[in-house]
Amino acid sequence: MILSQLVRLAAKNAIIALYPDIAVDDAMVAVNLTKPEFKGHYTVVVFPFVKLLRKKPDVLGKEWGEAILKADAMFTSFEVVSGFLNLTISDDFWTSFLTGHFNDTTFGRFGDTGQRVMVEYSSPNTNKPLHFGHLRNNFLGAAVSEILKEAGNTVIKANLVNDRGIHICKSMIAWKRYGNGATPERTGIKGDHLVGYYYVKFNDAYKAEVAALMAEGMDDKTAEREAPIMKEAQEMLRLWEMGDPEVRHLWQTMNGWVYQGFDVTYNRLGVTFDKMYYESDTYLLGKRIVEEGLAKGLLFKKENGSVWIDLQPDGLDEKLLLRGDGTSVYITQDLGTAKLKYEEFHLDKSVYVIADEQNYHISVLRFILKRLGEPCADGIYHLSYGMVELPTGRMKSREGTVVDADDMIDEMIAMAKAQTEESGKTLGFTEGELSRLYETIGLGALKFYLLRVDPKKKMIFDPKESIDLHGFTATFVQYAHARICSILRKEGLGKEPPAGTFAGYTATLPLEPLEQKMIQLLEQYPGILHEAADEYNPSTVCNYTFGLAQLFNTFYDAHSISKAENEEKKQLRLMMAVMTAMVLRNAFKLLGIAMPDKM
Repeated sequence: MILSQLVRLAAKNAIIALYPDIAVDDAMVAVNLTKPEFKGHYTVVVFPFVKLLRKKPDVLGKEWGEAILKADAMFTSFEVVSGFLNLTISDDFWTSFLTGHFNDTTFGRFGDTGQRVMVEYSSPNTNKPLHFGHLRNNFLGAAVSEILKEAGNTVIKANLVNDRGIHICKSMIAWKRYGNGATPERTGIKGDHLVGYYYVKFNDAYKAEVAALMAEGMDDKTAEREAPIMKEAQEMLRLWEMGDPEVRHLWQTMNGWVYQGFDVTYNRLGVTFDKMYYESDTYLLGKRIVEEGLAKGLLFKKENGSVWIDLQPDGLDEKLLLRGDGTSVYITQDLGTAKLKYEEFHLDKSVYVIADEQNYHISVLRFILKRLGEPCADGIYHLSYGMVELPTGRMKSREGTVVDADDMIDEMIAMAKAQTEESGKTLGFTEGELSRLYETIGLGALKFYLLRVDPKKKMIFDPKESIDLHGFTATFVQYAHARICSILRKEGLGKEPPAGTFAGYTATLPLEPLEQKMIQLLEQYPGILHEAADEYNPSTVCNYTFGLAQLFNTFYDAHSISKAENEEKKQLRLMMAVMTAMVLRNAFKLLGIAMPDKM
């Protein structure tokens, strides 16, 4: 049980002992960290009991504080300030906590919850490479998966590949028109980049054809509908769904190029999946679900043969599920995938990591599944996140203005090299070690910057700011970790010394204020993980690691370790250093960020 829970339990037991006739539940006992300007570690809010007991806040607070101190030796003093009861934890508790956990590599990990959770993320289209906009999605999905695992859940990391549909046919048509047999091998272009090039070519040709038709007197909507290249793409989609051998062969070939390219990028990003789904496999299941709903009278068909659902009673609108020509739309295949995931893994929760532009889409998906009586509907959770822009503005893939993920990775590694090369050589790193360090710093900066903002918020990514050694960055935290490792090496210790290393330690009290603050912040790590898991929010972990690194720097600047006042103080501070490095390392591992021992 973490300390905040122990404090709540002590406060609850004390108020019950004082007033056994009142009913008290956990929700009534509010416990928070004491604000820095007041004395104490944890604050109990008195006000919920003032009206119930008809006592003044200060009087009740004094009675309550005295009862807590009498019942539990963990507390040494209290203060009542304007209806808030501030409690001070004993130094014995803090030192006992440190000696018991300083080298516990599982610290923060929760027991098995019995919950099975699937986190679906990435979800790329096979008509273009992974681009900068995919990065926040991938990093969020991967980090949330690891945080949920640490919180005791069985997690399945899934990727639903959008490998069929009109957008895929657009790249295929453009390749047939303009490709002249181009392949990744012949051109030397990475497969996903090659296919993405033809997606842009399609859009260029389409705009030119629309402009030509409008010049002949056609209105814009009709021109967009009648453009020959768009009609070709629509016909190709129809042939694909009919299983046309030639179309299917080209589709498999070009998708194969893209998958090879994706694998390279995922490997560089350190992003992995336990299960791959493909819309080409799930759209037929979705169509069957729609047909069953139609047969049950839950859906309706319009004169052109298209199938719809009326969600107006739920505050939404009518939603197309099948086109008049029988081809499926995005929501159709999403219905099939949702049911398949649930039946394959018996999920308690299915987390969709999808940008906030799709908030309505996910709401509709959930409502449709509920209307159709599918049990998977209840477990759907949308991890909605804000879009990421560069300082130059928003990117559009169809116009070729997108920054590819590969290019962003290269840029971040190059920036890390420019910032680190000279000092790395001074430290005697080999070329191989330097290369790995540049990648560790560059990718760490990229991931941390995109994860440090609450997912719900939109953000602007500034590459230079993201790698600032003195800013709110992974680089700052990584340097703090490397600094601690250097301290431990000088003392002849590894970063994970065995349990018996400080067996002879005898507590020297009282603790210095900064020693106390350091241990208190370390103790809060499990609570931080619990909060991050409950809210599907890795930024909570980012903020914590930055704060911990900051506090260690402040502590180390104020208190020597190697020249501590006595041997007991030195051992105490070495244990603090060991635990700080371990917590930073473990937290960064959840974020998918490597932690260097030297930099």
